[in-house]
Amino acid sequence: MGHEVNLSDFTIRCDLISETIDNKKVDGIDVETKNYKDIKVERLVIEENKSKLLNKKSGIYTTIFFNDITDYENRSNVINVVTKELKKILKNKSLLGKKVLIVGLGNELSTPDSLGPKTIQNIVVTRHLFNMKEIQVEEGYSNVSAFSPGVYAATGIESFDIIKGIVDIINPDYIIAIDALASSSIENVNKIIQITDSGIEPGSGIGNNRKELSEKLLSIPVIVIGVPTVVDAVTIVNDTISFLIKKISYNIMNIDNPKFKLINPKNYNYLDINYSLDDQERKKYLGLLGELKEYEIKELLSEVLTPIGYNFIVTPKEVDFLIDKLSIIISKSINNVLHDSINKNN
Repeated sequence: MGHEVNLSDFTIRCDLISETIDNKKVDGIDVETKNYKDIKVERLVIEENKSKLLNKKSGIYTTIFFNDITDYENRSNVINVVTKELKKILKNKSLLGKKVLIVGLGNELSTPDSLGPKTIQNIVVTRHLFNMKEIQVEEGYSNVSAFSPGVYAATGIESFDIIKGIVDIINPDYIIAIDALASSSIENVNKIIQITDSGIEPGSGIGNNRKELSEKLLSIPVIVIGVPTVVDAVTIVNDTISFLIKKISYNIMNIDNPKFKLINPKNYNYLDINYSLDDQERKKYLGLLGELKEYEIKELLSEVLTPIGYNFIVTPKEVDFLIDKLSIIISKSINNVLHDSINKNN
């Protein structure tokens, strides 16, 4: 039996289920994994009895991992996978072909938080056509409306209240919400798309808890598509310590390898090695820090940086370019799923 740690006892920021759960440590959680070329897809279901333990809402979680979206072919491959996985979730919940409200959460004036609003700009909206008596919308198009509610600091109104008001007026059958998330690993920033039917608490990843968007509160299913676009300083320092341990492990493993001395240190990747420092080696190279478990190191770093206001939220320098590409991937995937005729006509 694995050791279970109740994550609700900790304050670590983590929006992604893939970073929250390790099926080797949490009993009763089965992760289904598939690979499409260089893209990995993980699917799991969180039952109510595991929800509190993981500090995550119960529901279906699909996580799509990719390495590069700067290349057109790679983006096309990711679009195909996201389309397939989103369609699978909607089909499973009998939502295909029904009226949908698409919500772009976030702040369009803040680049790493603008994923939702930017995605909305490329959604094929059709509700106005369905409402025109003189127009007959051909088969293969869904009834789609879309908007971005802005953020509480700019509007003074909770996103939930705006969305609830619109839902009460236009009566969609379900919601698709797009939002930028926070990661607890720098390796995952802008390299994961998570789809879930569990709803979302906007801003929770950076400590700005707002009223949740969920089927429980809105009375219709809420499908959330999220991408981690930021990490905090605690995560960066913690990951740097982990990378340092891997680097030391790599050096120890290759100390007697003649080729190792000829390789430029800038040209080798030590992240995939199997060797790891034992307890004595960790203490030798890291001192008292080496005696702590990973989550204990992260909690310690949080205690150091948070009280003095230095736990900054950080995003990669090329985030503007990546947000543009990610918004295209998500909008095209949504359009592909909701409007079959677009695929046929193209």
